[in-house]
Amino acid sequence: MKAEMTKTPKQKQKQNQATIRIVIMACIVICVNVLASYVHKGIDLTKENRFSLSPSTKKMLRNMPEVAVVDVYLKGKFPAELQRLQEAVRERLNSFKDIAGNKVIFRFSDPLEGKSDAEQKQIAHDLDNKGIRVMELKDQGEEGYSTKIFIPYALVQYNGKEMPVMLLEDPPGSTPAEKISLAESLLEFKFANAISQMQLKARPRIAYLIGNDEEFGIKTFDMLASLPHYYDVDTLDLAHIRQIPLVYDAIIINEPKTPFTGPEKLRIDQYIMHGGHVLWNVNVLNASIDSLEAHPPQIMAMEYGLELDELLFKYGVRINADLVEDKQCLPLPRVMNGGAPVLNKWVFFPMLNPTADHPIVRNMGFLFGKFTNSIDTLKVSDVTKTVLLQSSNISRVASAPVRVSLSMMNYEMNDAQFNKPYRPVAVLLEGKFTSAFKNRLAPEFLKFLADSSLPFKQACDSSTSMIVSSIGDLFGNAYSTTSGVLPMGYYRYDGHLYANKTFLFNSLQYLTDHSGILETRAKQVKLRLLDSSRVKDEKTEWQLINVGVPVALVLMFASGYLFFRKRRYETKLTKSAPDKNEKTLS
Repeated sequence: MKAEMTKTPKQKQKQNQATIRIVIMACIVICVNVLASYVHKGIDLTKENRFSLSPSTKKMLRNMPEVAVVDVYLKGKFPAELQRLQEAVRERLNSFKDIAGNKVIFRFSDPLEGKSDAEQKQIAHDLDNKGIRVMELKDQGEEGYSTKIFIPYALVQYNGKEMPVMLLEDPPGSTPAEKISLAESLLEFKFANAISQMQLKARPRIAYLIGNDEEFGIKTFDMLASLPHYYDVDTLDLAHIRQIPLVYDAIIINEPKTPFTGPEKLRIDQYIMHGGHVLWNVNVLNASIDSLEAHPPQIMAMEYGLELDELLFKYGVRINADLVEDKQCLPLPRVMNGGAPVLNKWVFFPMLNPTADHPIVRNMGFLFGKFTNSIDTLKVSDVTKTVLLQSSNISRVASAPVRVSLSMMNYEMNDAQFNKPYRPVAVLLEGKFTSAFKNRLAPEFLKFLADSSLPFKQACDSSTSMIVSSIGDLFGNAYSTTSGVLPMGYYRYDGHLYANKTFLFNSLQYLTDHSGILETRAKQVKLRLLDSSRVKDEKTEWQLINVGVPVALVLMFASGYLFFRKRRYETKLTKSAPDKNEKTLS
């Protein structure tokens, strides 16, 4: 018995080898887990590369001289959609950390957690001063609707500055799943853009031109109050300067109403020829809801006579003297038969759905405009034209003079009458522009310009860009006697906040920032939804497949393993049996 229990040296060697293997495997598993906790790597197998960073973002993260600290306030238990966004934020910041290493630090926190009502109000006020809004989330549970406070923002601190990042998008008419999908696709751009903006040693300079009765005052308060967060902004009276200084990275010409003189047009032209960028928002017809309310029941929309046709024509566009009528439009209150106001669609207030495949408007929600002109693009050598915004497929145009009457809302309009679809209303022009004053100036004047600090140029030496829009009130804001100045893009009659401000900042960033960060807006997370009818009809079948097939596979492999294991040992016993018989006989 003792001899049987005594192990041979060969058996002891095998046992020691097995023990060493187990120890080595345990060490490998521990090391892999420790390494995985510090290193976050993955392979992006998605078609749209939703988990991969763009080259411009990677370049910016690798060259970060300072540490960026990101406080994400989206913390807590939320419905499934917000939980998905929460995980998407964590995944995106982890991908930033993979590239930047310890230069990116992020943490999730709820600043209102465990605070009294008074403390929460003070914290909410402090956050609001930083551009972070505390919101209410309505959730339908088993016990009915409940309201929860949440903060869909992050605060990025970098280079001694801080910038809020809104994590949740809320375009009008979108489902919750579409909103989350859109928010996911913009996370890289928002975080990368925030770091990039705070990384700049000198902020871009913008000039807002006045002198031709441009919109200026209470209606542009939100725009002129928001721009200084990202740009150094000056107002520039075009009539009282000799030239537009080239220190400005871009200029804004917003809804002028009086004609431009020859010298004023020359100043704009030469600023462009020397590489300047322009954001034009020009409406050529005199039509507004204020004039319609002041002179009911109708007005005639007539031309301002801005004298800009020849200038813009030379650059590659023509703003037509017409009004776009679009059945995809905003409502306007109308008193019917002395009763309460009723909201009716107003075809002169188009809702513009960006469909262009360009970073300025990609993944952007609806914009709205008032009394908008159509734009024609013209063939100009060395200039590329990209339509950024256009009317819907049920639109038409009415040439000036246009009768605008509130009574038009009383009649149902047939879709067949709207036979001018997809009329451009905002166009990006890029290339080497030719001066509108080429071969038109007197030699004496050219000599005078040659002696100045900005000599006359007949064409651009290098490529530059401009954006031409004809959307009325695109960058304006409404004003309420009770609420004060309303945000740009907010339409008080339907309560939606449209993407007008996003278009403004994207346009200016494209014109002034050449780092390529804006390209990350083109990333799109496709929403692959299940067919609800098939889900309902085939629910039991797929439940059986998902539950039964894995169990059947496990049983099948287990049975096969036991069968082949039994066969193998039976073969060994059969082969060893003759050897034992021979030893017994001997």
